Amino acid sequence: MRYKIKIAVFVLFAVFSMALSIWGPEALARYQDRGTLNEIHTETVEEAGMGYRYKLNINEKLYILSRCLSSQTIPESEQNALTYRADTGLYQDVEGSYAFIANYRSPSGEEITDEEIYEICNNALADMKEAGILPEEVKEIMPASYDATLYSAIDVLEPRNNIAVWKLSLSNSQKNANKENRLMDAIIGAEDGKLYEFYVRTPLLWEDIDADAIIEEWSSYMGLGSPEPYESDNPLLETTPYYKKYVFPGMGDGRTIVTVGFYEGINELFLKIEK
Repeated sequence: MRYKIKIAVFVLFAVFSMALSIWGPEALARYQDRGTLNEIHTETVEEAGMGYRYKLNINEKLYILSRCLSSQTIPESEQNALTYRADTGLYQDVEGSYAFIANYRSPSGEEITDEEIYEICNNALADMKEAGILPEEVKEIMPASYDATLYSAIDVLEPRNNIAVWKLSLSNSQKNANKENRLMDAIIGAEDGKLYEFYVRTPLLWEDIDADAIIEEWSSYMGLGSPEPYESDNPLLETTPYYKKYVFPGMGDGRTIVTVGFYEGINELFLKIEK
């Protein structure tokens, strides 16, 4: 009798186990759904592509732009035209590849438009005059006299490291125009409106120019911090003997060299960035 009872208990346990394995998960799921269905639940998640919204600081922007500008022909003055490199559009070195590419799309909502860039440039020139970087004689630019092109400066191996800039140049149609006290070329940040580079004709002579004061004021205007002097024994760094070079921290262990210089004869003051 006791044996039959044990058999019956075992059979009931087996049947219960089978039933639990079949209907248990479904019943548990229904119970859990009761806590989530017909209710609003919120969860903070990282937006897709958020990694490509990495915000560069000003030193990083300057560094990337300097590498990219080394990849193409920069429209400087007639004085140093012979030093131009071929316009390959891509510079390659041991640290990666950098591209400076004309951007023919319309500016995004965060970028300065082609209608706004001329006023932004004049505002930047006004800031330069107020800071004592440029003399008051430098004229405002007129849209009809300048060509403006939007560019993307990109670290090809790290595409999130990019910066959009406007490049303004005195139009070729103005070749025979009076260039005295006029901006010749400029590179302006498409988001921050900062004047990263400029070439401008002035009434000044090199002995009238305090390069150290200019770089200090410009670095303050850009938000870069104080530069270090750059010393080199290479006499062929520039096509003019009138210049001083400075170093700013870049990305990682990289650096950016900024040159304040002057072309005698045409009285052209320039500030340029380079790797």
